[in-house]
Amino acid sequence: MQVRKIVVVSGVPGVGKTTVVTDAIRKVQDRLNVSLITYGSVMFEIAQKRRLVENRDELRKLPIKKQREVQKLAGERIAAMSRSQVVVVDTHTLIQTAEGGFLIGLPQWVAEAIRPASIVLVEADPENIAKRRVKDATRTRDAQLIESIATHQHLCRSAAITVGTLTGATVMILKNVEGKAEEAATAFADLLLKV
Repeated sequence: MQVRKIVVVSGVPGVGKTTVVTDAIRKVQDRLNVSLITYGSVMFEIAQKRRLVENRDELRKLPIKKQREVQKLAGERIAAMSRSQVVVVDTHTLIQTAEGGFLIGLPQWVAEAIRPASIVLVEADPENIAKRRVKDATRTRDAQLIESIATHQHLCRSAAITVGTLTGATVMILKNVEGKAEEAATAFADLLLKV
């Protein structure tokens, strides 16, 4: 099984994942041919072209069957993008659905299409995540209790280990401690240079 130069980075909404990843890529872009692809944006482009949604936050409210179809197409598109460079895929291992359950963000067919070299889970204190969500006016986030955020993070670890088992990817837990995002970005940059 071929392992691509793909690093999947994940974390629950509000953990600061995108900030950490963007800073890490800035640190290595002069030494490494690297691109950042947001899985949800690829899914949104596909769903929008099919007239299924008008904005990205509507993706998680689609019927599960439609979400899976769009998810599969996005995985295939991302795999095709990874031929000549390191690709960082910003995604979620689990997506809270409108029904209250979780949709697996990296199901077997997506994991096998992408075949990442590494999976990085960005985690933070659940109380800090809840506070960040409230402050983020750029997104429409569903309310979630602190205990639910902790459970969500725990389940994300299980999902990442499962993807690692299926694909042979390594799994790294990266703590995004409040006020120390720079340290998390440096650790992620170091990983990128070793892929």
